[in-house]
Amino acid sequence: MKFGICSEIFKDWNDIGRTIDYVKAAGYDGLEVAPFTLAPRVTQIPAHTRQDIVQKAAAADLDILGIHWVFVGPDGVHLTHPDEAVRKHTAAYLVDLVNFCGDLGGKIIVFGSPKQRNVEEGVSYDQAFGYARAAFEHALPACEARGVTICMEPLTHLETNFCKSVAETVRLIEAVKHPNFQLILDTKAMAFEEEGRPALIRKYASYMKHYHANDENLHGPGFGDVDFAPIFAALKEVDFGGYVSVEVFNFEPGPEAIATKSLAHMKRFI
Repeated sequence: MKFGICSEIFKDWNDIGRTIDYVKAAGYDGLEVAPFTLAPRVTQIPAHTRQDIVQKAAAADLDILGIHWVFVGPDGVHLTHPDEAVRKHTAAYLVDLVNFCGDLGGKIIVFGSPKQRNVEEGVSYDQAFGYARAAFEHALPACEARGVTICMEPLTHLETNFCKSVAETVRLIEAVKHPNFQLILDTKAMAFEEEGRPALIRKYASYMKHYHANDENLHGPGFGDVDFAPIFAALKEVDFGGYVSVEVFNFEPGPEAIATKSLAHMKRFI
């Protein structure tokens, strides 16, 4: 099990090199990059910038573990849109994301993007399911070539109406049925599940490639009431070997406080 943290926490620094150095010094193993912090579209991030990130991460001995918040920034992308042209554009952009992730040496693409996957009026859930499946399947040859796994993230009914439970998300994963399309579980996003977080980790361990650590209050681990002891006990029980990555939505404490307190809290349970 390794520890990562998401880059948008440090977005106000406007310096990926400084972020890399700080994350390593704080004790993390990897950085999860939010592409929108670099450019609105990944196709606008030039090769020299990608190479610079790789070189700075290598110099710091820090993994660029992958990317997330992938549909934040670009216009005109929507996973389940009724317009075929929009879906084709979206599927092509997924390939762009895979190549960007691969260029950074990343292995994981977290697919959350609640607004850009919502089932729109006039589209049935089954239709949306088929559209999503086709888009992800389009990107899988690139995933194979670049060694990248897309991790589909269950989100709550407050955020989306598509894949709003772990069971619904696993249904999509089973339909795609490919080793480069797996599951991410997120502490906050499991808040409304009938089964508890440790039970879900145990139940779906064979699908799980990545884990996001945060609190229901949108802060980091240790900033709220979520008990992480049984969560980490379950992760250890299933021999989870991936990244546990800190993702928060309230940046008010500041990047240094978020990073240091979150990691210290999680390491209590290892």
